[in-house]
Amino acid sequence: MYQFGQENAEDLWEVEALYDLCFAPGREALSSYRLRDGVKPVARLCRVARDPDHILAGAIRYWPVHVGTKDALLLGPVAVHPTRQGEGLGGALMQDSLSIAWDLGWPRVLLVGDAPYYSRFGFSRLDGVEMPPPTNPDRVLGIGDWDGIVGSVTAWTR
Repeated sequence: MYQFGQENAEDLWEVEALYDLCFAPGREALSSYRLRDGVKPVARLCRVARDPDHILAGAIRYWPVHVGTKDALLLGPVAVHPTRQGEGLGGALMQDSLSIAWDLGWPRVLLVGDAPYYSRFGFSRLDGVEMPPPTNPDRVLGIGDWDGIVGSVTAWTR
C-alpha cells in the first residue's frame, strides 16, 4: 500500500510540514535538536512513505552522534500523518530504516522516547548514556551493541 524511498531534496518542505503537524510547537527547542545543529542527517536512512497517490504519509530521519568515544545514530524524528496513524506505518518505517542502518554498518541506535512503544522494536533503556539536559534519562533508549558504552551524547564532528 505504501511506497518507501529515500528522502530527497524535493521532499524537504513537505517532510518539515509533516513534523510541524505531528509535534508540538517549539519542537526544535528540544535538546536532541542541538545535536543536529550544523550536522547533516545520514541521507540513506532518511526515509519517506507515500501512498499510491504519492501523498506523504510518514517520514523518519537519523543523525550521527558520538556517545563517549563511540559512534551511534540518533533516530528521530519519526512521524506519521494523523490520518494514517494506527495502520502500522510508523513501525514499518522503523523496521525498514533499521534494516538499512545495520546493512550500512552502524552498530547502535539511540532515541528519546516512550519505552512501552519502542520496546516492541527491541529498544531498551540505556543506563550511563546521557543526553543533553533537560532529557529524562528514563526516555533514553537504544538498540544494537551498547555493551560497555557510557558517556555523554555529543554532536557529530567528522
